[in-house]
Amino acid sequence: MTIELVLVAARSFLFVLVTMLPILNPAATAPIFLSLTEGASPTIRALLARRIARNMFWLMAGSMLIGSYVLDFFGISLPIVRIGGGLILASVAWRLLGATPATPDSRASLAETFTPEHAQRQAFYPLTFPISCGPASIAVAITVGVALHDVKVVFSLARMGGALLALGLIGVLLYLAFRYGEHFLRLIGEAGTAVFLRLTAFILLCLGVQIVWDGVRELVLGLMPVATHLAALI
Repeated sequence: MTIELVLVAARSFLFVLVTMLPILNPAATAPIFLSLTEGASPTIRALLARRIARNMFWLMAGSMLIGSYVLDFFGISLPIVRIGGGLILASVAWRLLGATPATPDSRASLAETFTPEHAQRQAFYPLTFPISCGPASIAVAITVGVALHDVKVVFSLARMGGALLALGLIGVLLYLAFRYGEHFLRLIGEAGTAVFLRLTAFILLCLGVQIVWDGVRELVLGLMPVATHLAALI
């Protein structure tokens, strides 16, 4: 029985890791984090990286374990979550696309205003949500959480344990990407960094629009049977 539980937990660990890591994608979101925290000291960025990794873990774990129950309680559907979150993601990406490059003077000014208190306020929004884990990852986490449940409680607990271990590993990878991503940007220089950040912001904008479209399409497809039934009655 013990070996069977270990195998169940291991399969759950691999399932969540393979499913969630490409969606959260710390390497792709690291440039956005660096752009939004430009002017912050390495100490502040390290503090933010720890907070964001921790926030991501708890947000994804909560979505995975109780997300479906919360949505049912408030009567919110997954398409609505996608539309609302996608709009937020697109608005953040649009702001990044229109941002002007920082000059040395402005970087010094930002460094003075980017205090630990300021960093703490930004740690969840927008750096954790929707940058690090947005509506798409929350929707997937809720769906994955439903798949973790089993008729036998002990198997459900084993699967959830494996899922939490996978989220913990992703959190470590997120912290490392945010903490040391600046070294990669230094290698490609200022011009390469500007191009890379704009390209990443554009991809993020497209992703936000895609999430909104997926939500709208699901709502429309859900209304089609009702419209067909009304047309038949008429």
